[in-house]
Amino acid sequence: MRRGTDVLCLGEPMVEFNDRSDGTFLYGFGGDVSNVAVAVARQGARAGMATRIGADSFGDDLRALWQGEGIDTAAVATDPDAPTGIYFVRHGPDGHRFEYRRAGSAATRMTPQNLPGDMIRDARCLHLSGISQAIGATARAACDAAISLAAEAGTLVSYDPNLRLSLWSLEEARETIHRTVPRADIFLPGLDDAVMLTGLDDPGDIIGFYRDLGAGTVALTLGEKGALVGDAEGMAHVPAPAVKAVDASGAGDCFDGAFLSGVLAGDRPVDAARYAVHAAALSVQGYGAITPIPDGQTVRAFMQRAVG
Repeated sequence: MRRGTDVLCLGEPMVEFNDRSDGTFLYGFGGDVSNVAVAVARQGARAGMATRIGADSFGDDLRALWQGEGIDTAAVATDPDAPTGIYFVRHGPDGHRFEYRRAGSAATRMTPQNLPGDMIRDARCLHLSGISQAIGATARAACDAAISLAAEAGTLVSYDPNLRLSLWSLEEARETIHRTVPRADIFLPGLDDAVMLTGLDDPGDIIGFYRDLGAGTVALTLGEKGALVGDAEGMAHVPAPAVKAVDASGAGDCFDGAFLSGVLAGDRPVDAARYAVHAAALSVQGYGAITPIPDGQTVRAFMQRAVG
């Protein structure tokens, strides 16, 4: 039995300022892999963070958040020479948009040399994203080295492309992401990202593309239409419950964490996806990436009401 975390999340955490309709900003936390770690922890699984934060109040707040959620911070290093990244979320008729202040952040200074090798080898699953790779060349090298460590130790690799074209070009992103996909046991793309990366429009074709590329299980999120799951057993659509969405930021990360928790608990991928779409539906009903992420009891109660 492994002694480490169920899911160790590698990448960049951030502090979030979310624009509310009254003109004020809600202070909170984000960063895709940090959101996933919180979602994993709230489902009752063991989560850990592997990253670097600044020696500033934002870094202190993030560390306090993780410790409050029961997330293992043994692989969180404080960098005295670089800040913690922040971002702003603004809402409009076309949805939400992000503005980042992350250049030169502590997380961009991750390297293969400062990876937590023992924690990666002891984890059941390593989770990372395209953002983890896109924030800098040394961080990208660290991600590659982490995947190699995980593969050598039999640690599952979970990967969300989380395409951010403000960080790199589509061509560079496509090359790196499609080079990483064959190394992933679990691939968790969103539909919009997958359409841009593959040039395909049909969700079934996208699943087939990534399965042919070498991904193990593929769970393609479809927003309000739920998710499409493809693995060695075939392909299945999982519909999402109808809800009134307030803020969709972090919904995909909530799905990822809930899905991974289910898979690691022994659920079939399609059943894990069914649970995860309900968790994500709950998360879009509140503001912020972290605050609305539900715990396992809330998700199960919601699923029962949906069935009833």
